[in-house]
Amino acid sequence: MSTTKLTTHHGMVDLLPEDTEKWNYIESVIKDVARRYHFQEIRTPIMEPTELIARGVGQLTDIVSKEMFAFNRGDDQYVLRPEGTAPVARAFIQHHMAQRGGVQRLFYIGPFFRAERPQKGRQRQFHQFGAELIGAKGAIADAEIIAFMMEVYRRFGIENIKLKVNSVGNPSSRAAYKKALYEYFVPLQDQLSDISRNRLESNPMRILDSKEEQDQPLKEKAPRITDYLEKESRDHYEEVQQHLKQLGIPFETDPFLVRGLDYYTETAFELISPDLGSQDALGGGGRYDLLIEEIGGAPAPAVGFACGMERLLIVLEALNIELPSAEPPDVYFVTRGAPAAKWALETMPGLRSKGLVCTMDYSGRSIKAQMKDANRQQARYAIIAGEQELEEQIFTFRDMSESTEKKAAMADIISEICQK
Repeated sequence: MSTTKLTTHHGMVDLLPEDTEKWNYIESVIKDVARRYHFQEIRTPIMEPTELIARGVGQLTDIVSKEMFAFNRGDDQYVLRPEGTAPVARAFIQHHMAQRGGVQRLFYIGPFFRAERPQKGRQRQFHQFGAELIGAKGAIADAEIIAFMMEVYRRFGIENIKLKVNSVGNPSSRAAYKKALYEYFVPLQDQLSDISRNRLESNPMRILDSKEEQDQPLKEKAPRITDYLEKESRDHYEEVQQHLKQLGIPFETDPFLVRGLDYYTETAFELISPDLGSQDALGGGGRYDLLIEEIGGAPAPAVGFACGMERLLIVLEALNIELPSAEPPDVYFVTRGAPAAKWALETMPGLRSKGLVCTMDYSGRSIKAQMKDANRQQARYAIIAGEQELEEQIFTFRDMSESTEKKAAMADIISEICQK
């Protein structure tokens, strides 16, 4: 027999029961915010066609060039989805969702995968929640999607965050800006980091996204995209800012903010938190009016966001914001002997049907060990039964928090528990 100890892959983490209680609560808050904003949940497969991600996200992005978990099976090429927007756009096209009429308001929660170096808040399997508003071109849609994102953090009591916004313009604005950036950075290329030097030819806008220390002073004097926006893009950007002010959402403009994916047009935004350290991004998003057409659908304007679940948890912990723990049992059945254990097993379904959380000992331990376990699980009550109790139909009923007990019939015990 092999003695090799099997563990998770590097950068992939188990969520244990004490973790999933927190995750379930966080997801319930997100879903409640989505309900109030009238967004409906969509769930796409974990595997998607490689071509979808390559075309949708961009061949020259870091995701496609070096971070995808891609594999073949026969002639089919798959990728573990690295982000959520392209799969949602694919589902929008595949299921003819435009024919439903009106704007599609969709949200998702789930795991995603990127083959990058694991670090705090960034694993190879990570989780995101996000939303997509498909079919609305106006700036009011941008403000609505940002408001949705901000409301999630407000509901958790997180205030130490900053929203940054920018416009990356329409394709013609961006083309002019890329040319200006290229002309600015070419004479400085020997001073750029290796990463930024490689980006200079493929997409100089990505240099602005660099976190390399040596690139920062060079970025500060670079041309600003706001100087290259065409009137329509400038008007859209100004209108987004006006709506955010009307909604009371604080923000700051950042002319060097660019998103790492090729499908963004017009509005781009990012949410950061100093409680995350150097990797301070909680999430972000923007408008992607060209994506759906790029992957084979009829043109449809769209805007969305995605935020990291792990990073949300880090901020909650840093701010000492407590999340609900596991719900303790209402009733723990302490039994003596096989007949009493059988009786408890048959009694619990009736209590559970009344909404009570019930459990018992399943291994025939001593009364003392069972009571200790009931205390460990923080049970509200214990019902103690043995041969005599079954014969008389009078059971010991113990209030664990009050450390009091009495003898009573089951009907009276159930009535008392349900009244409290």
